[in-house]
Amino acid sequence: MFPFYSVAYAQSADSASGSPFFQFIPLVLILGVFWFLIIRPQQKKQKEHQRMVDSLRKGDKVVSNGGIFGTIVKVGDDRVTLEIASKVQIQLERQQVARTDKKAGGDIDDEEVKEEIEDKKGKKAKKKKTDD
Repeated sequence: MFPFYSVAYAQSADSASGSPFFQFIPLVLILGVFWFLIIRPQQKKQKEHQRMVDSLRKGDKVVSNGGIFGTIVKVGDDRVTLEIASKVQIQLERQQVARTDKKAGGDIDDEEVKEEIEDKKGKKAKKKKTDD
């Protein structure tokens, strides 16, 4: 009925691998791979998001998890009020803010970016003078 039935008992009990320690090495390696490739990056991302949410302030341009772009008008303990259009305001939980919108931000804090913009303006002005 079962052709492999007799083969199942062909090995003796002595041929099993030696120490139980060596049987757990693959399990430990798999857990290590999961830790470094999945768990650790997710924890870093979560901490970064929490820092961003804690640093929200009035006037920041943000994007919600639902894809709504807006400017923060009011910041509460657990909610923020966004102005998404002229005189149209909505409330969101702070955790629902996905990211700050760098493209729409009017304030530039990075000194290098400011210098780069000034250099470009200076080059355009020089080019315009030489053309005249």
